[in-house]
Order: sequence, then structure tokens, then C-alpha cells
Amino acid sequence: MRTETAPSTQLVRRVNASAMLKAMRGAGIMTGTDLMAATGLSRATVISICDELVRLGWLREMETQRGAEGYIKGRPARRFVFDDRAASVLGIDIGANKITTIVADMGGNALARVTTPFRAFNVGADERADVLDRIAAEALQKAGVSADSVLAVTVGVAAPVSRDGEVLTVQEFWKSFDVRRLVSERHGWHVLLENDANLAALAERWRGTAQGVDNLVVMLTGDRLGAGILESGRLLHGQLGGFGELGYLDNVEGVGDTLGIAHYVALWGQEALASGADTQLRELCGNAPDSLTAGMVFAAAGNGDHAAQDVLNRMAQRMARVIGSVSTLANPELVVLAGGVAASAHALIPAIEEQLPKFTFTPPRVEASSLGDGIVSIGAIRLALDYVEEHALDLYPASFKKPAQPVS
Repeated sequence: MRTETAPSTQLVRRVNASAMLKAMRGAGIMTGTDLMAATGLSRATVISICDELVRLGWLREMETQRGAEGYIKGRPARRFVFDDRAASVLGIDIGANKITTIVADMGGNALARVTTPFRAFNVGADERADVLDRIAAEALQKAGVSADSVLAVTVGVAAPVSRDGEVLTVQEFWKSFDVRRLVSERHGWHVLLENDANLAALAERWRGTAQGVDNLVVMLTGDRLGAGILESGRLLHGQLGGFGELGYLDNVEGVGDTLGIAHYVALWGQEALASGADTQLRELCGNAPDSLTAGMVFAAAGNGDHAAQDVLNRMAQRMARVIGSVSTLANPELVVLAGGVAASAHALIPAIEEQLPKFTFTPPRVEASSLGDGIVSIGAIRLALDYVEEHALDLYPASFKKPAQPVS
């Protein structure tokens, strides 16, 4: 007869330590009683794990508070605070045209951000790794922290990624560029890999307009469309990491591909110029249609330009079809439009929401992200922090002083 074995004591301690760190991060000074209330753990467990986390350098124990007369009545409450500067993490977004790196402390506070234009697809793997090295070194120097303080790095990529952190794609670029292995071998850091839209979803729920929303779709809407989906607060990957991939849009009437808002707003604006329309767009682009950008079209529409407004109305209808199809499948409470065009996408939302009931019986709220084009790197920080919290008893901050080995 098969019997089930109980989880090991060490595994339980890891889970409990992770719960305590989550409760303490950003909460200030907490007593054992506070932690018991926040985690549901017994006093003995709380104090035991606090002692271990103090020893490892994750927590600092504060001096005992004294009364007005300078003495303490009864047994003094032990007080602990999470040390945000115990270690650091990196979040890296490898885009088609630039790489963005954020250095953060253990409280999730960004210490430095560096963005470098870089056409990663045009060079070999070693040169890409060299560029990553330089950007990471620049960000760490700007943050004033050392490389050995880094306990985890998350890299966001525009490709499906499995639960095990493997890129699942036939693109030759990712076959030749094992970014996780290269970064780990060069620095000794633990490297996590995740899809960029999934990281955007984590960022939005952590720091964006979707805080507290458990059923969520975040769409990267720049040159291409991508979606990260949370259900009941859990990021969905699917069997091979392809949940949220939008290739099916090739077969959706009125959509036809996965090209994004920035691409089509600029293209349709250029078409308006080619048609000879009387429009501000000609002046904005210096009578050079190829230089017309999506931002120029949004600006002209905001100034009442009819040709530009027609472009945005057309885009709103297209995005209503996209969001409607995703919503019929995933039934989210909220869809957030994110990425480089998010600040301008506010102009599309009233028309999108007006048209959504035509394309889904369960229309969600639609909002634009406030996190800008750093959203993927912010989500990468969140995932790295989650990893460190989960493995806190197995990781050693730079401040940890290992006991001296006895001399034989």
C-alpha cells in the first residue's frame, strides 16, 4: 500500500520564512505578535525563523523599547525589521531595439535604471552577452551596489517561456543566445527567464493600475501585441508556456495579425497623407510621411485633426476585436494596455469600451498602464524578489558573515 510522506521540516521552514518576509517587506518594525497575526504561525515558529533570518542578515532586531521611567514592565516584546539593503536583484528587458535594466533592493525600491538602444537581433551571441555585461555593470555602479550583492536576475524576452525557464520557439535568435546560461556563467548569478508580457502582468498587479485585481490581462501594445494573463492571482503559462500568445489573431476577422497599436497608427496615418487628406500630420512629419510616428498621430487627434481621429477610431475598433476575443476566452475583470504607447492609449479607451459588447458577452474594464516602457523590467524585479523570498533560507546576502572555519 502506498503511503504519503509528510513534507520535510526544512521545506516547511522555507515556506514559513517566505510568508514572514512577504509580511515584513515594507511593513516597518514588527513584533512577534504582529507576525503571528500576519502569517498565522505560532509564536515559537515566528521567533525561531526570525532568529535564523537575523543570523542570515535578512532581518535586524531592534533595541527593546523602554517605558517613560526607563524600565520595562514584564517580558519585553522583541521587534524586527526587514533589511531592504541586505541584497539586490536585477530586472532586464531585452527588446528588439533596446535593453533596459533596473537594479532594486529587497524592498523592491528601484536604485538605478539604465536603457541602451541596441538592435540585439543583428549581432552574435557573444556580443549580445558583452552588451548585457556593460549595461548591468553600469546600472550596478549607478545604484552604488556591488555585483556580489545580486542574488537573482530576471530576464524578459519576447518569446514563449516554459515553467522551467526555457525559451520555446523556433526563432534562430533564441537558439543561438542562451541568455540564462551566459549571464549565469559570467557572474555566478541565479538567472530566471520569463516572457515579457507575463512580466508586464506581474508589474501591473504589483505597482500599476491593477493592484488588487486577481483576474487580469495585460497587453503589450507597441509594435506587436502580446498578453500576460492572471487568473485568481496566478500567472498562467499553459503546457509549454504559450498561454497568452496571440497568434490566433491571424484568423480573427478585422484583426488579421499581431502587429500593435504603434505600428498601425503610424501606418494608417501615412495612408491618410498619401490620400491627400487635409491634415496636421503633414506639418508634424515635415512633409516626410516615412518619418510619421504613432505619437504624432495621437497628438494631431488630440488637437482635433479629423484624419488623425479617423485613424484612432479605426484602431479602437481593431483593439475592441482583440480584447473581445481574449475576454471571451479568459473572462478578466480588467484589461490593461501597456508598453511604450500606453500614455497615448488613454485616447482609445472610450471608443474601445463602447464597442466591446459587440465582440464579447463579458466585456471587461479597460485601462492604460501608468508604468511606461519600463513595465517589463519592473515585472522582472517582482519575479526576482519572489524567488529570493522563496529561497531566503538558502541564500546569503552580501552582509552575511559565515562563521570562520576551525584551523586543523
